Formats: sequence, structure tokens, C-alpha cells
Amino acid sequence: MKFDRKVEDAGLMRGVAALTPDKIEKTIKAVLDGETGAKLKMYAETCVRCGMCSQACHFYVSHDNDPTYSPAGKVHQTMSRILETKGRLDPEEIYKIAQIAYTECNLCKRCVHYCPLGIDTGYIMLVVRRICYKLGVVPQYIHDTTNSHSATYNQMWIKDDEWVDSLQWQEDEARDEFPDLRIPVDKEGAEIMYSVIAPEPKFRTHLIYQAAAIMHQAGVDWTMPSSPGWDNSDLAMFSGDNEIMGRNKRRHFECAMDLKAKRIVMGECGHAFRSIYDMGNRWLGWKMYPIEVVHAVEFYWELISSGKIKIKEKIKEPVTIQDPCNIIRGRGLYEASRKVAAALCENIVEMTPNGVHNYCCAAGGGIINCGPPFKNTRTTGNRAKADQIKATGVKLCIVPCHNCHGGLEDINHYYKLGIEMKFFGDLIYQLMEKPEA
Repeated sequence: MKFDRKVEDAGLMRGVAALTPDKIEKTIKAVLDGETGAKLKMYAETCVRCGMCSQACHFYVSHDNDPTYSPAGKVHQTMSRILETKGRLDPEEIYKIAQIAYTECNLCKRCVHYCPLGIDTGYIMLVVRRICYKLGVVPQYIHDTTNSHSATYNQMWIKDDEWVDSLQWQEDEARDEFPDLRIPVDKEGAEIMYSVIAPEPKFRTHLIYQAAAIMHQAGVDWTMPSSPGWDNSDLAMFSGDNEIMGRNKRRHFECAMDLKAKRIVMGECGHAFRSIYDMGNRWLGWKMYPIEVVHAVEFYWELISSGKIKIKEKIKEPVTIQDPCNIIRGRGLYEASRKVAAALCENIVEMTPNGVHNYCCAAGGGIINCGPPFKNTRTTGNRAKADQIKATGVKLCIVPCHNCHGGLEDINHYYKLGIEMKFFGDLIYQLMEKPEA
């Protein structure tokens, strides 16, 4: 297949410059022999190139059915080449393989639902990324972010005192509205340890304010940890650095266990939830994670359905909902998300398709974290999502995931959609009953 879309990236260029065919062959053999088995072999041998997966991929649809963007086409250009050459590839082909695996597949797994044989292209691409990581060929931005997480236990390089200062700052701000509100730090034995991703204290501190207001109004027994490990994000999961992925997840669970919390409630992030309940815990070899993990969408429904949070009025204008891949397709939270939405909004206009068949935001799977060199890859690769949103005719979209926010904000500007995006937490805070000022 012709490949005429090379994007220059400092990490990829530096990585392939240090490669030789012998090193490539040896590394690939080590990963395939040591870390894969029947699952990859079965996928490689059963794909019949029927093309049923093609229409499932937003990159394929957005590029006018270009077969090089189809899931089977991307596997053909990456893992199939690795297997048929037994890893004897030149450095330039590794560059192409890395670019496809890291920036043209969101690991969203929508194609699995369209494959008659159930082939998981997301898994195959993760193995390709693992090989690229072991070869040292990783896009610069996601590699830097992963290294930050490795060094400081948070991806934004936030110092320990800055993290606690951010919590105290939000507590002070919120006490103007809720005079006896507290953000309990390091409280032992709380029912809930609330965890967030590092971009919240860095860029979206209002989400911590709002979460504290919701917890306070609902009378929840909760806490947040001060120690390293509070950041539940995990870009190592997407860069292929599985060792750091496991280390980060172990530390996150240890935070909750050190505080003797009963369960972890996570903010509105999709990839971090996937890391906690699906990938990080499996890498650690745990049969089941040691503490129950609940996504914010489930938690919000608990609070609303139990009457702990009362909604004083609903949004009247038409609203649509983005279904994040990792919590809807990956975790089955479609029903819970619609229950919360129905409690908040009078008129929900569904995208077509939606639920487990909804299109990805094109930011997930670590692609947005590959940085500016690949922004155009994401925006041009998700015309399908822009068309989906346009077809609803609405101007307000609920987006319960940080990565989805980033992806949709970019296509909002690029395709001039003119939509406003809100987290569920934004709306609950706005609409819930509060004490008189």
C-alpha cells in the first residue's frame, strides 16, 4: 500500500536514527516470543480481509473510504509486515509502522463490533506500539509525558506541595458558596477516595471545585490523597511502556489502601478508567483489583437516584451526548449515562449511531498526547464525528471524558460546529439544589 502522509516528529526521527536491521529483528523477536501468544496468532491467521471493519473506523470514513485507513489495512501495513518478514525491517518502515500505530488508530475497538470473526485490532495495535516502544521509536510528546509520570507519579510534573495547594485553593474558593465545605485530605477510613487526572489541578481546577460541591451537598464521606499516586491518568498504557503503566496503577491503588478507603470514585475520564479497571490491573497480574472502582457517571446516578442530590430544574434546550469509548463500549455505562442525562435535560437528541456504536472522538488512545505534529491527523481523521454532531442540530453536547473534550474542541473549531461542551459534573453543579446564598 502506498504511504504518502509521513509526519515529522522528533521522537520518531531520533528513534529510527539509532536502529539497525539486526536490532529491529532482535527486539521484535523478543516481544513476540516473550509477550504474545495464541491470541495474536489467532488474529493474524483468521483475518480474511473481508473489509467489514472498514466502515467502523472514523479515519476510513473521514478519508473517503481510503483503504489504507481501514482497520484491516492498518494491520496489513504494520503487524502483517512484522510477521511476514519475521521482524527483518528497515528503520524507515519502522517509522511508518509507528506513525500508523500511534496516530491513526485510537484503540477505540469500534471495529471489533463489525468484524464477523471478532478480531480486536486495538489489541494488535497495542502490541505494535509495544514493539515500537522497545525499539525507542515513540512520538516525542507522549514519550515526554510518560517520563514525567514515571519521575513524579503525575503526568503534569506537579510538585507535591502544589497539588495540596490546589486542593486548599479550591476549598477556599468553594467556602464562599458553601461555608462549611471541606476537601478532606488523607482522611483514613472514608467511604470514597476521589481521584482525578493531573490536567484537573493544572488546567481545569473548577472541576475539583464542582466535585467538592457535589460531595458536600450529597453528604458524602470522602477524601483525596496528598501523596504521589493521586493522578489516575496513564499514558504509559498507550506509549507501550507497560512497566511504568503497572507501577503507576499499583501506586494509585496503594493510595486508596493506605487511606483504608472503601472504594475509588474516578472523575470523568475514559482512558484513566480503562487503565484502572482493565489494563493496569491485568499487567500487575491481579485477578481482581483490590478496591472497587466506580466511574463518575455511575456515581452521579447513585447520588441522583438516592435523592442525595436534588435537581431543581432541567436544561430545556436540546442536548446531545458523546459516548466515550472506554466507559460505554468498554464498560457498559450507556444506561447509566442516559439516566443521568434524563435527570438533567428535558430534550436529548441522540447522535446516530450512538452507545456502543458511537464514533470515537479521535483524541483517545493517546493520539491527542502525541501533540501538535499530529493535530491535523486527528481533525481531518474525524470528519465523521463532526458530521454526526452537525446532524443532531444541537448546540450543547455532554462530554463525560477529558480526552473527548479535547478531541471535540478541536473538531468544533476546525469544522466550525459552534457547539458548547459540558461535563456531567458541570451540569449537576449548575442544576442541583444549593443552600441559600
